[in-house]
Amino acid sequence: MALPLPPGLTPSEVGFLCEMEHVTVIPRQTLDGLELLGGPTGALKPPFPTPLPLWLALLLKKQRRANITPPPWLSVDALTQILDFETDERTAELFSPSPNLPPATTTAPLEGDPYLAHDSLELSAPFLKDAATARAQADALPYHWLEIGHLLITHAPDDFEDLDAVRKLLRDLREVRMSKLRKGFEVLDAGGGVKMNGVGGMEIAEVRGFVGGVVDGLRKLNRSREESRKERETEERENGFGSSSYRDDEDEDML
Repeated sequence: MALPLPPGLTPSEVGFLCEMEHVTVIPRQTLDGLELLGGPTGALKPPFPTPLPLWLALLLKKQRRANITPPPWLSVDALTQILDFETDERTAELFSPSPNLPPATTTAPLEGDPYLAHDSLELSAPFLKDAATARAQADALPYHWLEIGHLLITHAPDDFEDLDAVRKLLRDLREVRMSKLRKGFEVLDAGGGVKMNGVGGMEIAEVRGFVGGVVDGLRKLNRSREESRKERETEERENGFGSSSYRDDEDEDML
């Protein structure tokens, strides 16, 4: 008999799924295209960039057959801009926006701050086209931003212009966003929730167990209070003190 699994994806499972995201590689040698379960890949012809699944790009990088081009949002300037948005007092309760959705479901951009123009988007969908390739938006974090950043820094450090600065900005950005999540959980109640627009897959996986435990505990407390209240009302009715008509009659006699 199989053991029951907790609801949702674990961090390791989220990291595994992240490797299906596409990144841009610069091949070092010619390779034919492959027929994969997710669809065919293009042929590699140096020095032309080609999008490939992250797992395949990491394999070619390990074999020194290709270099990986970090997405625009994984640069020092882009991460600094996103971190400024996360720490701005005007957007203290918001998370940095997700990449634009396909035209059929994307809302019209607003005038003014480009970040605030994305506030009306309600989704942070994974596997959006070009979310992590060289054509990705520089001012938006994709659903698997944390996992992609960690894998590229770990396995392709020589493909970054300023690796130490990127690593530090990613760490600061993660700490700021997790702090926002913790502040949101402080006001949770049994029937409440936290707005998580723009939160990434790994961030959700890391806090899912904690939040579920907090909400379950609050529900148990509320259930115990409700049961105690019902027992008290039952005892009062049995003793003749629970009926409002009894109190009204008693008050009239006293008058």
